[in-house]
Amino acid sequence: MSKDLNLDGVEISIIKALGFGGGDTTGKTLKERCGELEEAEIIDTLDGLISTGLVISDKDAFRSSEELNAANFHVNSGYIRALKSTLDPSEDAPKSRRLRRE
Repeated sequence: MSKDLNLDGVEISIIKALGFGGGDTTGKTLKERCGELEEAEIIDTLDGLISTGLVISDKDAFRSSEELNAANFHVNSGYIRALKSTLDPSEDAPKSRRLRRE
């Protein structure tokens, strides 16, 4: 399933800032964690992540700074395994069961 997810750098930054702990993150905290990103980038990217179902928000729409600060976000628990394997593909590498005999 991880091969189906193609995330760009901004999406990866936002998902890492939200974390996989399952708790909600406020928009204000998210903006602080993604300090290198412009607010418009964060809003547009969150809109895309929410529309694809990767991120869940308690607000339907947020277009201003005040609306973003008041919203709460978290990563959809149904996609956590796929997102983790997309962000760190080395964990999915199959381990060989073959033993070398000498």
